[in-house]
Amino acid sequence: MARFKLTIEYDGSPYVGWQKQDNGPSIQQTIEKAVTAFCGETPRVFGAGRTDTGVHALGQVGHVDLQKDTDASTVRDALNYHLKKSPIVILEAEEVDEEFDARFSATGRSYVYRIINRYIPLTFEAGMAWHVRPDLDTDAMHRAAQQFVGKHDFTTFRATACQARSPVKSLSSISVLRDGVNIRIHVSARSFLHNQVRAMVGSLKMVGTGKWPEIRIAEALLAADRQACGPTAPSRGLYLESVSYEALSE
Repeated sequence: MARFKLTIEYDGSPYVGWQKQDNGPSIQQTIEKAVTAFCGETPRVFGAGRTDTGVHALGQVGHVDLQKDTDASTVRDALNYHLKKSPIVILEAEEVDEEFDARFSATGRSYVYRIINRYIPLTFEAGMAWHVRPDLDTDAMHRAAQQFVGKHDFTTFRATACQARSPVKSLSSISVLRDGVNIRIHVSARSFLHNQVRAMVGSLKMVGTGKWPEIRIAEALLAADRQACGPTAPSRGLYLESVSYEALSE
């Protein structure tokens, strides 16, 4: 048996999220079907992050154990062949030590949230970014966002259904960058609470439109109350950008 690390890119629009569920197709389920079509096996594909309905990935990471005697490039190409009707691709496959776990071996995760800030509706980017019409002050958003950095109780910015044992997380970095009408909010941490990034982005948008002063972010954090959060940003603008690991065993 061999374990393979998979780096995965996908458009999450048609899916109920990464995790296999009863209410619709998932990314995990779709990749598992491709594995079965490739080698006849029915293993579980484990992911580094359980992205929600409509959330995309530029660099999701998964792992899968295969009995079939095969190499990493064959695994990548075979899975892509069987995934060709789905908006999912395997960017890279790598054989790794059996101790590697896509989720529990991860030392960091980075997300990017995309906003298109223009009055005119979206065409090609519909479903791939949050369309915000009012002009956003991205400098104010960036300054306000720095209040998230560090170790905090993020109760205000977690979903009510979040199952994490503790609301305390350490945010490594966050930046708000503008290029014309395109705004990207990059966020990095070891791990995140359910809906944390989208909740933070929604509150930063309130700062960007001038409805909240910058200090309101710190006040919302200290409140440790979901009612102190701004509206949660939609899932369509969120991308799991990358997952980091310590050096893998040879």
